[in-house]
Amino acid sequence: MSETAGISTGIAKRYATAVFDLATEGKAIKALESDVAALEAAMAESEDLRTLLNSPLYSRDDQAAAIAAVAKKMKLSDTTSNVLALLAAKRRLFVMPQLIAVLQDMLADARGEVTAEVTSAKKLTKAQTEKLAQTLKSQAGKSVTIKETVDESIIGGLIVKVGSKMIDTSIASKLNALQNTMKEVG
Repeated sequence: MSETAGISTGIAKRYATAVFDLATEGKAIKALESDVAALEAAMAESEDLRTLLNSPLYSRDDQAAAIAAVAKKMKLSDTTSNVLALLAAKRRLFVMPQLIAVLQDMLADARGEVTAEVTSAKKLTKAQTEKLAQTLKSQAGKSVTIKETVDESIIGGLIVKVGSKMIDTSIASKLNALQNTMKEVG
């Protein structure tokens, strides 16, 4: 992880903890869940929003006004709107992707769920996804939500990340291991 990414994640964790605690105290976890989902979708869809979050060309006031308008238009909860305003005031809107990821993990943990990031060479069928979720549930002891990514470069197999654990059964990694072994021999 690069130093900048580590700093961003550290900042995001502090803000996420504060937001989550405020939502828990105010019994507004459901509102926080919908806000997080809405923000994630908005960031994925809007190039303008991503530019606003990351561009140093916008002044602090411009960012604050724009993010307040976005929060109002999206009808975000007061807690989320206030945190976005604070991030804009502190010029820390660039941590939004990490903040959302940390909040998603915290919300899933509160629901007794764990998220598994699964990378496959082609889209998994519904039956394969369900079987994988059951297998992971028996291993993790919690309900598992699968976040699937397709990457044809792994050729076949799966790469599964659950928390800090990673299982790589991809053909590409096996070929790389074989190639490294062949280099050691010859």
